[in-house]
Amino acid sequence: MALVWNLIKSLIYGIVQGITEWLPISSTGHLILMNNFMPLNVYADSAANQSFWEMYSVMIQLGSILAVILLFIRRLNPFSPKLKTKERNVILRLWVKLLISAVPAGIAGVFLDQWIGEKLSSVYVIAAALIIYGILFILIDKKDRMPKITSTRQISYQNALFSGLFQALSIIPGTSRSGVTILGGSLLGYNRTTAVEFSYYMAIPVMCGAGILKLLRMKTALTAGAVAVLIAGTVTAFIVSLLVIRQMLAYIRKHDFSLFGYYRIILGIMMLIFAMLKFV
Repeated sequence: MALVWNLIKSLIYGIVQGITEWLPISSTGHLILMNNFMPLNVYADSAANQSFWEMYSVMIQLGSILAVILLFIRRLNPFSPKLKTKERNVILRLWVKLLISAVPAGIAGVFLDQWIGEKLSSVYVIAAALIIYGILFILIDKKDRMPKITSTRQISYQNALFSGLFQALSIIPGTSRSGVTILGGSLLGYNRTTAVEFSYYMAIPVMCGAGILKLLRMKTALTAGAVAVLIAGTVTAFIVSLLVIRQMLAYIRKHDFSLFGYYRIILGIMMLIFAMLKFV
């Protein structure tokens, strides 16, 4: 019965991960909040449970990133025999830009990830990040500006690096990787669709690299039940991500980001209230 309940919870986690990873509302904040109210108790030992949770959160993120790879494989695969030399070179240049954008987050992850995980993973930090970036989304959308960049092909190597610097800020819990990179893209002059698309592309090297790094640090011995829970959450995150990415790109062609800004502010205030009431 315990395994069944953990599988149900894992499915719910996968759904939340698949939705929140690709919307600028912080998947980490949502997962931490859920883990307080609905923890996965796969092991009897609390230390083993914590180690499993760290592995689980990485695996469902990798499920989400697989959805991006599948959806954009035609745009991102430079080795397709159907491509002409010019098209292949365009994609190869895009990959160079993505690797450049991954450098700041990679450096931050290697040197600061563990320290931030220990020192800044509090509910108050997450709530503050949700509220601050929520306000920024609303303020930026109120400014009437003409986008200079309307396609990922127009993004320069310099702007790719600047986008990467914004992405490095997402190491702070509650910031939202997609949120801060979309925000950064807007400030750099990308139109909304380009900001969202490039944010999703940027996730591939960063999230894959971060996931592999964290998995290498794991020392959890997996039971059959734990593997089942992992698979349930990862597959669910993958399927839901496929749906959400398509819907997000369609939504943003006709709407701005202010809705996400208000949602972040409300969620941040709720987390502060929960923290003060000792619920989390």
